Amino acid sequence: MELTSQAFERNGKIPSRYTCQGNNTNPPLEWAEVPEGTKSFALIIDDPDAVPVAGFTWIHWLVKDIPASTLKIYENSVLGTQLKNSFGREAYGGPCPPDGKHRYFFKLYALDVEKLQASTSKEVYEQVEAHKIEKAVLMGTYVKQ
Repeated sequence: MELTSQAFERNGKIPSRYTCQGNNTNPPLEWAEVPEGTKSFALIIDDPDAVPVAGFTWIHWLVKDIPASTLKIYENSVLGTQLKNSFGREAYGGPCPPDGKHRYFFKLYALDVEKLQASTSKEVYEQVEAHKIEKAVLMGTYVKQ
């Protein structure tokens, strides 16, 4: 499975329009080569570089129960169920690093269930690991201007 975005290249800079310094809207994402048996998708966007400051991996977006027929998420839209991120909102929270360059991992999981019972970020992480068929990762970076 491959995850891409028309907004930025793999390992490239995320445009400011998708950050706290811009419109703070999600970038467009699309995927291909979906594995057989996929019944839904989950999407996690997190920032492991926040650990020294926050004490944990900062979660920017949690989306579960994305229908298996979905192959893209358009800019500033969502399919599925959003859960609370580290900003305390059930929405996309764009990159907003307190210092230096941070890496943002967009992780898409093909799952063997139609719905996850998860209601917290901890449960999402646990359940996607338990039901994962395959995982695709797209990493982008951002430095506050």
